[in-house]
Amino acid sequence: MAGLRTLVAPAVLAWAAKHRWIRRGNSPFAAIVSAKASTRIIDLALSELIADKLPFTPSRLKPGPFAARILSGAVCGAAIYGVVEQPLKEGAILGGLGATAGALAGYHVRKRLSRNLPEWRVAVLEDVVAIGGGVLLTALAASD
Repeated sequence: MAGLRTLVAPAVLAWAAKHRWIRRGNSPFAAIVSAKASTRIIDLALSELIADKLPFTPSRLKPGPFAARILSGAVCGAAIYGVVEQPLKEGAILGGLGATAGALAGYHVRKRLSRNLPEWRVAVLEDVVAIGGGVLLTALAASD
């Protein structure tokens, strides 16, 4: 989900921790899913959802936004692996790779859909996929 929206992945984790779907664990990244941080992270994610619709927002594949998505995915992957007491490095690598794949796929799907739909509708659809997918994956992980 970090590949679609940089801050949706940490916001979903923070929201899930706040609602006790997941436990924080002993990960050094547990702070991103703390109740204290959750409100700030969710506010930043909402700001990102708005900013994405603005015409001057750079492509997700430009170096800065792309690196931010990979970093977000890596941190979230490490946080999740910390919660389930698995190697943080493995979680970070998989999270970063997932964010990379999500950013590339999201870019190409959005470009293709924008040929037939207004750009803002495609962006809102992408928001729904990012948020809904994040909540679904978190719910599935929490049920195990």
